[in-house]
Amino acid sequence: MDFLDNLALSLVIIGAINWGSIGFFGFDLVSALFGGSGSVLTRIIFALVGIAGLWAIGLLFKDKKPKTAAT
Repeated sequence: MDFLDNLALSLVIIGAINWGSIGFFGFDLVSALFGGSGSVLTRIIFALVGIAGLWAIGLLFKDKKPKTAAT
């Protein structure tokens, strides 16, 4: 995996943890940490997590075979 794949996966995990905290506890962790659901920073983070989710769709179809040197 390259840097963008790892970054996207990390953001998707953050989003999943946030949705889990909303579902289980009714607590929006990202909003609580970054100034409420209407703050610009919170909206940017939500947008980045959404873009990362779209990027992660491509990871499902990426070739997972390791590349080998030609002999």
